[in-house]
Amino acid sequence: MRTLGVDLAAAAKKTAVAVTDWADGAARLEHLSLDVGDEEILRLFGTSDMTGIDCPLGWPDAFLPFIAGHLNFDAHPVLDHDGIAGRRLLAYRDTDRFVTGQTGLIPLSVSADRLAHPAMRCAVIQAKIAREYGPQARDGSGRLAEVYPAASLKLWGLPTRGYKGRGTPETERLAVALDALSTAAPWLDLAGHDDRLAASDDMFDALIASLTGRAVALGRTLRPDGPPGAALTEGWIHLPRGGLQELPG
Repeated sequence: MRTLGVDLAAAAKKTAVAVTDWADGAARLEHLSLDVGDEEILRLFGTSDMTGIDCPLGWPDAFLPFIAGHLNFDAHPVLDHDGIAGRRLLAYRDTDRFVTGQTGLIPLSVSADRLAHPAMRCAVIQAKIAREYGPQARDGSGRLAEVYPAASLKLWGLPTRGYKGRGTPETERLAVALDALSTAAPWLDLAGHDDRLAASDDMFDALIASLTGRAVALGRTLRPDGPPGAALTEGWIHLPRGGLQELPG
């Protein structure tokens, strides 16, 4: 099995990808790159069994009717969200609330925070994937799944905070997180990419996205209770169910 992890930014700059090859109870980091464009993501998607992408695959179901109502001077769907509680339904998806309940982490809002720009790019990438390889269900039941590296790290018992950025404290914390990952996953061969991973939180997150993609492929992530419902339209963040040691198989 090959799993692709994508840490998606609004443009190629700071977008990172990691491809992990799984065989014989071990895994090897086969490919790692930074500043990656859409066409390279599509190419790697085509050669991978599962892709974990760190970016929302959709928007809250309430958001589009709200915007359409505003556009068309239709007051009803707008007034349905009067007040802070109503606006939270516009800002956060079912899966965002699920992640907070499971981990205590609060994902950024796809419609009201800095994730909006990457999500627009992600929608274009999804359309390109659909054109070339067929549509991929937003709940992760196909070959594309939404992941959240910080949540994966927390559930695996690894350091999650303070490693993003270019300052000395962040760099030191990233090195600690990478060392913790190597200790917890001795079956993972980083193939000489240790220094690059220790120097780039984007590439590190792409690796975590690739590992989480493996958990998705094995059916070892938390799924919605009952029918998928909003997960099919809004997207679903896959949280690992079980430890890192279960990934090699």
